[in-house]
Amino acid sequence: MQTVTLSLFRFDTALARLWVLGQMATARLALRRMQGAGFWKLCGSGTGEGFTPKPNWGVWAILVVWPDEATARRQLNDAALFRRWRAKSTEGWTVFLAPQSARGLWAGVQPFTATDAACAATPGLAVLTRASLRPAKLARFWARVPGISAVIGADPHVAFKIGIGELPLLHQITFSLWPDAACMARFARGDGPHGRAIKAVRAEGWFREELYARFHILGATGTWAGADPLLLLKKDAA
Repeated sequence: MQTVTLSLFRFDTALARLWVLGQMATARLALRRMQGAGFWKLCGSGTGEGFTPKPNWGVWAILVVWPDEATARRQLNDAALFRRWRAKSTEGWTVFLAPQSARGLWAGVQPFTATDAACAATPGLAVLTRASLRPAKLARFWARVPGISAVIGADPHVAFKIGIGELPLLHQITFSLWPDAACMARFARGDGPHGRAIKAVRAEGWFREELYARFHILGATGTWAGADPLLLLKKDAA
C-alpha cells in the first residue's frame, strides 16, 4: 500500500537556516538516489495560519511517496538525509499517510494512488491541496489569503494546518488535519472566504495546475510545537 510522508523541521539558529537553504539544492541528489523514494518535493513554508506570501525561514518540509509503510519508516529512521535534518533541526514531526482519494496533477503527474482499505491507525482525515498559480492572477489570489487564513485559524475543528510551497508565490501547498470529512467540507465549501475563493478560482481560472488529495492517517513520529498534532484528533474522537 502506497505511503506518503510529510516531514516538517524547525531550524532556530542562523547557521542552521543557512544550512537548510543549501539543502534545497544538495538534498535533491540524495532523494533521487534514495531507495524506495518515488515522487518527492522539498518545500519552504509561509508564516501565519495556512500560508502567506511572507516566507518562514525557520520551517522546511520534505514530502515523499513510498511503495509501502515499512519502507517509509525504515528510510525515515535510517537514511543519512533524514538523520542530518533531524540533527540540525530543533524540532521535527513526520506524519505517515495512505491516499484515500486524489484528483488533479502535480508537475504533470498524479503522484498518489488511492486505496479504499480500512487502514487508518488514527481517527481523522488529512487533506493536501497544491496549486500552480497563473502569474497574471497572483494579485487576486493573494488578496483572498488573509481572510481564508483567519477563518481556518479560528475553526475549532482543524487540528493542524500549515502552508508550504516549492516556489514562493507561484506554487502553493496546504496541509491540514480534520476530525472528519464533514468538518472539512463545511470550511471548504461554506459561504465564507474559502468558499468564495473557490468559486473565483473556477470562474476566473486562477490556476495553471491543481491537485486535491485526502489521506488516511497511519501515524506520526516526533513533535510540533512541543506535541504530536495527532493527539488533538484522538481527543476529538474520544
